[in-house]
Amino acid sequence: MKPAESPDEAKAAAGFLRRRVVSVRRPLAWVALAQFAQAALMIPQYGLLAAALDRALFAGAGLDALWPLLAPVPALILLRAGLTWLAEVLAQGAGASVRRAVRDAVAARMLALGPVRLGDDAAGGLGALLVEGVEALDAYYSRFVPAMRLAVLVPLGLLAVVFPLDWMSGVILLVTAPLIPLFMALIGAGAERLNRRQWAQLARMGGHFLELIQGLTTLSLFNAAEAQAGAVGRIAEEYRVATMAVLRMAFLSALALEFFATLGVALTAVLIGFRLLGGELGFERGLLILLLAPEFYAPLRNLGVQYHARMEALGTAGRLAALLDAPLPAAPAVPAVPPQRAPEIVFDRVRLEYAPGRVGLDAASFTLPAGRITALVGPSGAGKSSAVTLLLGFAPATAGEIRVDGVPLSSFVLDQWRARIAWVPQRPHLFAGSVADNLRLGCPDADPDAMQAAMAAVGAEALLESLPAGLDTRLGEDGAGLSGGQARLIALARAALRPAPLLILDEPAASLDGESEAALLRALPALAAGRTVLLIAHRPATIGAAERRVRLEAGRVAAVEEEVG
Repeated sequence: MKPAESPDEAKAAAGFLRRRVVSVRRPLAWVALAQFAQAALMIPQYGLLAAALDRALFAGAGLDALWPLLAPVPALILLRAGLTWLAEVLAQGAGASVRRAVRDAVAARMLALGPVRLGDDAAGGLGALLVEGVEALDAYYSRFVPAMRLAVLVPLGLLAVVFPLDWMSGVILLVTAPLIPLFMALIGAGAERLNRRQWAQLARMGGHFLELIQGLTTLSLFNAAEAQAGAVGRIAEEYRVATMAVLRMAFLSALALEFFATLGVALTAVLIGFRLLGGELGFERGLLILLLAPEFYAPLRNLGVQYHARMEALGTAGRLAALLDAPLPAAPAVPAVPPQRAPEIVFDRVRLEYAPGRVGLDAASFTLPAGRITALVGPSGAGKSSAVTLLLGFAPATAGEIRVDGVPLSSFVLDQWRARIAWVPQRPHLFAGSVADNLRLGCPDADPDAMQAAMAAVGAEALLESLPAGLDTRLGEDGAGLSGGQARLIALARAALRPAPLLILDEPAASLDGESEAALLRALPALAAGRTVLLIAHRPATIGAAERRVRLEAGRVAAVEEEVG
């Protein structure tokens, strides 16, 4: 998914950010109230200081006379500090709440869309979106939104105080104040474009780096790691250039905002100074206005600083909005109940077209008989994985129909249908945790005896005995600590443990040595008992274990052979 570029996409990104303000409206309202109360307290604080200085300098008042004016000041300072702390805590809580809700929604949408519908996005880019992209929203809600409200409330409140004291100073503040948001908006237009470019570079770098890590073994075997390291360096340099462009724009905007704020304070000070010399304005009143002038511009300057949080959030909000708005698979109007027993599955002239010109299956018709092992064979790209993709519900058939015991597959709720499937992909994933934790993914209520039986069912007794703590042995992410064949045996045991009437095995003997493969093939009939089994294989020994073989070529059924094993 591309970063937002068109006006419509930019509008969608802004709408995405605004809609989520509603969910944290109450805490943000308390933030605004606390910040405004903190700003309001500085008026009596500065008023007391101005009065004390006036009496000390011009009336010769001693400490006894000044003490009633100075005594409340420490309390006001502490109270303002407490309100600032409270506003910060509430703002951070609001930002965390939005991040949590968006991350949950994005993760749920990714799972609902599945790998095929997300196939145009690199995994690294999606990972960056889920982590850095969502984190970029925090400053928008915890910094920019409160700053935007404060930039309206505080200047208006201070104008209401300054105008009765001295209308000329009030006019200067009123005239110079709009210059800050004006230049902030002008500079922000360029900053928004640069932030989107920076985010695109980050997503590209993350995706490329993840692909390299996943293929590091292959790259090392072909002595291509050094060349790819250079490619990573070039992409990182492009990201550095994009980041520096954003920083230059940020420094430029900060300089412009500081210039206009300083200019406004200087004009006010010069005017007050001349009028004090001419006797047109009292010292106490002039000093109070001079103390309040920087505070008048402070919220506007802070808004300018936090405006870049909005730009950064917009840079990622477009991608988040596009992902969350992506259409989900259509739910059946009247859901059917998936079968509890081994089903018969019929592919009736099924076509799967991923994109124009990219066809996975082309009018393929074949049957997976109930309770039997059917092998799909054929060269790479013949359509075997496409058949699995359709059965798992990762993509709908472009044409034709898949029927399960005579019921269209599209009539099932996907989650309920997937609960009837045990699947071992070409590259099964093991998560960080114990062996038992990984086995229980297939059956959360399984006891140790059932897990040991599942390991035995796939010929993994020797592996279980070799593990230092048996089922309690801790594994690293992606099965770190095990060989590829050992990890596959645990994945097969996980599928054996799952009480599912449909078993899909994609190259089950891959990465296994000859002895482990032979043990698996001997255990396959028991593993398949009471299930319909779809077996994708290239090895002759594995194909020979099937009772039926369907050969695919270029997405079409080339031959069907019965009782090949």
